[in-house]
Amino acid sequence: QVQLVESGGGLVQPGGSLRLSCTSSGFTLDYYVIGWFRQAPGKEREGVSSISSGEGGTFYADSVKGRFTISRDNPKNTVYLQMNSLKPEDTAVYYCAAVPGFRATLALAEYDYWGQGTQVTVSS
Repeated sequence: QVQLVESGGGLVQPGGSLRLSCTSSGFTLDYYVIGWFRQAPGKEREGVSSISSGEGGTFYADSVKGRFTISRDNPKNTVYLQMNSLKPEDTAVYYCAAVPGFRATLALAEYDYWGQGTQVTVSS
């Protein structure tokens, strides 16, 4: 009954922007660390960004630092990933994940719940 649902993916041109959303069903996100991950065909899933369950501590992969911003709206049980200055190498299926806790982490094994993913394609 625990679900995470991603939305907001699509096709954009290089340099464009996209905003992904992750909404929980069956539990509230107030006490969960949330992470965003992505996986391109033929590649391993990699961490993109994570946000703590506290006042907003965040963590970013070097590849997206300065371009992506993670945020959360706990009353809406939603976490966002604002993606700016998108590059073709950002093309992937993007997943959100959740784990009870406090500190942000990009370690895949730490997460208990995963969404189904949303496709992001950056191409001209």
